[in-house]
Amino acid sequence: MRPTLRPDAVLVQAVIAGALSFAHLHDLAQAAGQTGWKAWAYPVSVDLLLVAAWNRLRSLRAAGTSARSAWTWFTVALAASLGANVATAGLLDLDDVPDWLRILVAGWPALAFLGGTLLVHAPGHAASDPSAAEPNREPEHSPAVEAVIERDEVAEPQPELASAHAIPSPGPKPASEAAPVPDAAPVSVPPALVAHARKVADDHRARTGYPIDADTLRARLGVPPPLATAIAAQLA
Repeated sequence: MRPTLRPDAVLVQAVIAGALSFAHLHDLAQAAGQTGWKAWAYPVSVDLLLVAAWNRLRSLRAAGTSARSAWTWFTVALAASLGANVATAGLLDLDDVPDWLRILVAGWPALAFLGGTLLVHAPGHAASDPSAAEPNREPEHSPAVEAVIERDEVAEPQPELASAHAIPSPGPKPASEAAPVPDAAPVSVPPALVAHARKVADDHRARTGYPIDADTLRARLGVPPPLATAIAAQLA
């Protein structure tokens, strides 16, 4: 079954308005001394700048960033389009265009190129640190960290089994015979986790200009503090 084509009144209106505005810009450019293909290129340049400024404006507003520059170039393109529509309505003699209008039409390509370049290469919304932007959100574990955590959970004995197979101690030894308490065993860090942490540290240095500390590393990787300290020591 073929889809039925239904005319959209809004789309038809947009096509008519665009065609009229395109023709007015062409007539004004031609009257200002731009002949041939150059007269047809002017309406394309104005409409493209208008669309680019509107798209940039929407993206900046969605990112919560100041959209002042996008508003500026949108206003410039809209003024050029509206000015051409009003000028060709009989307010100006197209057979004798004033010099200031010829200057504006001749200088428009450079102005449009500057506006388009600034809109394209303007800095976007800077990505913030996930640990600082969402303090209540649980950190997401990378595949390397999840593999280490899963291995530790599997290797950890259950309390019931440990108590069932525990060997009874002969009793407390005298203070003179008590064995010295050994130091805490060093935390073993898998090489894959160290490599992943090094990438995170390099990204942090590239964005902030400072080396990553143990607390930030723990928040980015989602690992316990002792493991984060051990990784930070190997990255130093």
